[in-house]
Amino acid sequence: MKKQYLIIGALVIGVAIGCDDKRLDQLNPNAVTTDSYFRTDVQIRSAVNGVYAALQSTNLVAREWFFTQDLRSDDVSAGGGQLETPRNQLLTGVHDTGNSLVSSVWTGAYRVIHRANVVIDKAAASASTLTASVSNQAVGESKFLRAWSYFELVSLWGGVPLYKTYVTSLAASAPRSSEADVYAFIIADLKAAQEALPVTYDAANQGRATKGAAQMLLARVYMQQGDYANAKTELQKLISSGTYRLVDEYSDNFIEETEFNKESIWEVNFLPSGGSFNWNGDADGASAGEETVRTQEYSGIGWRNIIPSNSLLAEFEKTSKGDAKTDPRYAKSVYTTGDKYNNDQSVLTDGQQNGFGSIVDGKEVKISWRKFTLMYKNGVSTTGGINQRIMRYAETLLAMAECENEAGNTASAISYLNMVRARPSVAMPAYPTANYPVSTKDQVLAAIIHERRIELNGEEIRNRDILRWRKQGKLKTEPLAYFQKGKHELLPIPQQEIDNNPNVGLKGQNPGY
Repeated sequence: MKKQYLIIGALVIGVAIGCDDKRLDQLNPNAVTTDSYFRTDVQIRSAVNGVYAALQSTNLVAREWFFTQDLRSDDVSAGGGQLETPRNQLLTGVHDTGNSLVSSVWTGAYRVIHRANVVIDKAAASASTLTASVSNQAVGESKFLRAWSYFELVSLWGGVPLYKTYVTSLAASAPRSSEADVYAFIIADLKAAQEALPVTYDAANQGRATKGAAQMLLARVYMQQGDYANAKTELQKLISSGTYRLVDEYSDNFIEETEFNKESIWEVNFLPSGGSFNWNGDADGASAGEETVRTQEYSGIGWRNIIPSNSLLAEFEKTSKGDAKTDPRYAKSVYTTGDKYNNDQSVLTDGQQNGFGSIVDGKEVKISWRKFTLMYKNGVSTTGGINQRIMRYAETLLAMAECENEAGNTASAISYLNMVRARPSVAMPAYPTANYPVSTKDQVLAAIIHERRIELNGEEIRNRDILRWRKQGKLKTEPLAYFQKGKHELLPIPQQEIDNNPNVGLKGQNPGY
């Protein structure tokens, strides 16, 4: 059951209008202020819902977040000339400090951080009027969401301004902190969140951050820093808990009817489609729909702005020479001309797929994304309510394989890889294979890189993998054709931050911009 979060707007201070200065200084006694709110359990829960609402916004998971992650990876190509200029700039590496996607994700992340800081600070100030369990959970959820936002920021931009409490004036604008300081703050938040958050929720509260989500995010954080030993500790907690497992059907991780399954560690809620996508950047508006525009942006019968890249399509394995693509995850990730959709009532044609074709095995064909699109049950282009799966158990197993390989435990690493391949609906041959021998640590790493790209394709993970492996010197070849060393490792600090934050300014810009 989906949960529609309440959205809190800004708390308004009413000002009485009069004819002299004293009358102008008066406040409306009936208005709600920050001093009079956050005093009850209901109010603090509503405030936490407001943090989730910012996460669901157009600036973040409902639109610009998935675009930014995908366009910075080699998983996607332009669907055609319809791809908007700011998005094409990011795809081709010619983006600058004024790029609107860069600004949107930066702004969205700091909106989440600001709202989370309000909850954390006000819960402490109102401890005497709040139920301890409610307050602890509210703070735990807020610290998790704050940590997620800072991880997005530090992994994409490097060191960023670090706000540990909510800001009440422009004078409180912060300079950039070091990457090390930002990561240390994230780690502290996630450790605290693990202690405060429950393992599971009832149906009405699914989608809230759990202990497992905090563990998986902390593992990601450690891996991004190259700290595989601590990452392994967090991953083992998830594996040993028995809370999660691989579901038999791979596609169940990307459709609406099987949300919150046993493989899901954390997903962002969206409501069933009704054509009421909220274009507000912060997702404000109590009556606004909570949908994602992804299915319309990516699907073959939609705008088709982004399609799978040729290099991703070529990565899928064949079980024998000359066969068509035989890894079942290929057909479960993409649509090809001639495939059935709309509950098998329609057949996809070239003409329905706006824009460019792809090259597969030397032939040009039209291919579009299947993952997270409503085409499987719809015959029209629409916004939708498929939840965005942010973290799932398959990633846990693949991450553990990488940690084990780093520790020299290649046999254990291979076993985790084979667990993922053995899913009943996938059932790919176990490693070693003809193309992926696994006799050495380097060969196992090559299999891990391959398996992560295939299993997690189009899930906004590949970009961060590239950033991590590039920084650690593990990439044999550079995946991005446009990449310039000393520039494209990081995104530019948005021009609005340069202009408005005197403690950042031009001196605080990333190299190359």
